[in-house]
Amino acid sequence: MNANTRTLIDKLQRLPPERQAEVADFVDFLEKRDAEERSEAGRRLGDAFKRLDAIDEPPMSSEEIQAEIDAVRAERRARADRR
Repeated sequence: MNANTRTLIDKLQRLPPERQAEVADFVDFLEKRDAEERSEAGRRLGDAFKRLDAIDEPPMSSEEIQAEIDAVRAERRARADRR
């Protein structure tokens, strides 16, 4: 158990039972929210893969990827120079 966890447990044990119950409820809420966010992220990723499959284009070559990266970097440098 790391020091942060031990500190948190010590603080929790000093709380009255009704406050401990509130903390437990809050932890349940955080776990549920995190699960929902992971589920939503997974759904969005699946949708993105479906859209990619629908494009029906061959994958980019290493050279094409590098050209895209170089173009974005050049554009970023040009914007910085205009400032």
